[in-house]
Order: sequence, then structure tokens, then C-alpha cells
Amino acid sequence: MNTRPDSDKGWRIWWNLTRPHTLTAAFVPVLLGTVLALEYTQFHWLLFLAMLLASMLIQAATNMINEYYDFTRGLDNEQSVGIGGAIVRNGVKPKTVLSLAFILFGIALLLGIYICANSSWWIAVIGLVCMAAAYFYTGGPFPIAYSPFGEITAGFFMGFVIILISFYIQTGTIDTTVMLVSIPVSILVGAILLANNIRDLDGDKENGRKTIAILLGRKNAIYFLAAMFIVAYGIVVALVIAGLVSPWLLITFLSIPKAVKATTGFIGKTMPIQMMPAMKATAQTNTIFGFLLSIGFLIDYFY
Repeated sequence: MNTRPDSDKGWRIWWNLTRPHTLTAAFVPVLLGTVLALEYTQFHWLLFLAMLLASMLIQAATNMINEYYDFTRGLDNEQSVGIGGAIVRNGVKPKTVLSLAFILFGIALLLGIYICANSSWWIAVIGLVCMAAAYFYTGGPFPIAYSPFGEITAGFFMGFVIILISFYIQTGTIDTTVMLVSIPVSILVGAILLANNIRDLDGDKENGRKTIAILLGRKNAIYFLAAMFIVAYGIVVALVIAGLVSPWLLITFLSIPKAVKATTGFIGKTMPIQMMPAMKATAQTNTIFGFLLSIGFLIDYFY
């Protein structure tokens, strides 16, 4: 194993360490929360950019903390899929990865100060709670990711909370409809974690984790994933029927094929590498759904 990254590919090692395919889980909620605010106030683009960058930095830092603790607990090796691999494949020192995560937290904190100065200092409290949740997701003596509460935690903070903060810093208020709209996005963020846990079920079980996928078993976990997709789309239909949102939001149904691909992609698979396409499709469902939801609100706003 190398003791340091090769200079010609060093940037790629650090980029992969952020797990860039996961960063849309931070981008989509900020975009949606901001789009929802357009009906109520003038768009504050600097606040949007600060919130967007802070959220993506926290997401990247969370991934690095995950990489560090999964390595130190012996969960990751050179054959592990779905990881950045900086430690096990490229010889980056574990402490360097953890230090970089805290640096990203620090930058996010500075951005948070700007956001608070232009909105409310209560955001600082919520932001610190979010960073604590990000750390304790895989850090500390009782990691959230090793319990049945990983999906709920990720969905709550990366969906519900980020959408509401993004809306609040633009408008200075919270709206019930915004809270309801954030629920399907939160469910789909949780689905990403469930898909990850279905893929890693055997290895996680051997290492003593108690995730939902392990407790339900692979077959039932796949059914549960399908149910999460159905509920997410069902909430959109319910909101439209109730007259709380525009029928334009039904444009989100264009993402259903990805949800189907994600669900069926797990059936009959037992090897983690075989399930990577399904894992990817789950993340893409969240991304496409969130973008289409935002587009639906934009169409309604302008027309």
C-alpha cells in the first residue's frame, strides 16, 4: 500500500473521498426550500449559495467521518464497494481524513455565521445539531448508522430540516405546506440509506450492526424500500387532491421508472457489487424527484 497519494491523481483521491454521487442529497433540499420561498419573498442569492455550500460541505464531511470510523472499526477493506477508498486503497492516513472532515465542518460553520447574521441566530443552534448528528452518524460509542434509526435520522436532517432552513432564511417564517412537501423528499433520502444497508447487509450483520435491513431481512427490506417509494409519490398525489399544491407537481411521476429500477435491481442479488446499479438508481430517484418537484413549483410560480 502507498504511504501517500500519487501526485498525478491526488486530486481525484480527495474528490472521491467526498463521495460526490451523494452530494445531490444536500443540493436538492436546498434548491427545493429556496424555490418554495419565491412565492413569499425576493430571492436572496447569496444566502442560497451560502446554504448550498454549507450543506454540501457537511455532507462531504459526514462521508469522510464515515470512511474514518468504518476503517478503524474494520468494516472497510480494499474490496469494499461504495466507499471513497482513500484510506484502504490509496494510503491516506486515517487521521488526515478525520482532520479534513473537521476542516470542512469549520468552513460550514463560517458560512453559518453569515447565514445567521442575515436571518436568525437560532439557525446556529440547529446547524450545530445537524453537525453533531453528522458526526455521531458513524462516530462515537453508539453510531446511529449501526442502529435501526439511520434512515430516519438521515431523512429528517438531510430532507426536512434542510428544506425548512433554506425556506426560513429566505422568508423569515415557516409554512405548513412547506413542511408537508418536505416529507416525500425526506422519505427518499432515507431510501438512499436503506438501499445502502440492503447492499451491505451481510457485512454489516457480521460486524454487529442492527440496521432496518438486517432486522427485516433482505426480502422484506426490498419490500420496505418499494413501500417508501409508493408513500413518497402518494403524498404528492394527496397534496394535489387536497388543493395544497399545484397539479404541476405530478411531474415528479417522470422519476417513477428510476424507482422501479431501484427496487427490482435488488431482487435476486446477493453480492454488493451486483447491487450497485440499484443503489445508484435509488440515489438518482431522489435527485430527479427533487429536481422535478422544484420545476413543478417554478412552473406554477411563473405561470
